[in-house]
Amino acid sequence: MSYCVMTDTSANLPSELLKEREIRVIAFPYFVGGEEHTCIDTEQFDGKAYYNKIRNGAIVTTSQINPLQYAEVMRPILQEGNDLLFVGMSSGISGSFHSAELAAETLCEEFPDRRIKLVDALTASLGEGIPALKAADLRDSGVSLNSAAKMLRNFCTCMCSVFTVDDLMHLKRTGRISGAVAVVGTVFQIKPLLKGSEEGKIVTYAKARGRKKAIEMLAEKYRQAAVNAKEQIVGIAHADCPEDAALLAGLIRKAHPPKEILTVCYEPVTGSHVGPGTLALFFEGDRDVRK
Repeated sequence: MSYCVMTDTSANLPSELLKEREIRVIAFPYFVGGEEHTCIDTEQFDGKAYYNKIRNGAIVTTSQINPLQYAEVMRPILQEGNDLLFVGMSSGISGSFHSAELAAETLCEEFPDRRIKLVDALTASLGEGIPALKAADLRDSGVSLNSAAKMLRNFCTCMCSVFTVDDLMHLKRTGRISGAVAVVGTVFQIKPLLKGSEEGKIVTYAKARGRKKAIEMLAEKYRQAAVNAKEQIVGIAHADCPEDAALLAGLIRKAHPPKEILTVCYEPVTGSHVGPGTLALFFEGDRDVRK
């Protein structure tokens, strides 16, 4: 192996897939009732029970991964004699990517013969996980670390991340959208369609009346913007709404059948910010897809 690929749990990749593709992972912490948890083994995560707790009023808080925590996971990789390619959650929605940068600076001084490349995914969930899988593909096909990092940065600018939520107040509570946007959407029962911007922030790009229309508009975005559909992995993440995820997958296959559709339940950290009932779609578009 010429270099090791690493990501964080926000990438939402199934634990078995991480193991199969030899992708290392660092866990974001989350707190329920003041008790700290992490979720690396997605096979053990009970999404239905978790999102029902939130529906019933449980308050979940999260925290960033700090530089020392990144260094604790990265250091053994370098000690093994490997270089490192890290794909992390968008710097536009979390300060954790900056923490990874600080850790990398320190470790490069500690291991001057080793190289660390960091790639800002500009999004989260499978919009981060799919680039991490691509990083493993590039590594396995012999692409150099520098070239792989450059290719991934270009790829991430073309990764379309679109989603709809049931309750905008979760995004308001954690500062991802403004209070005014949340209140208007809630009062008028508008289902907003949100996306990752060019800067990796969450912005509203359309509105729909009703859940079914919102799902159809997600699929329409894919129909209009997807490129090389037959060659790409499309990601669908849901916060305990598997039926809606299946409906969206059917619409995607009808529009432009992709090579593969990877459907996952939102992991608990990102899921706590978007809230129960969120449905998200991730796919490769052209360079203007985030505008």
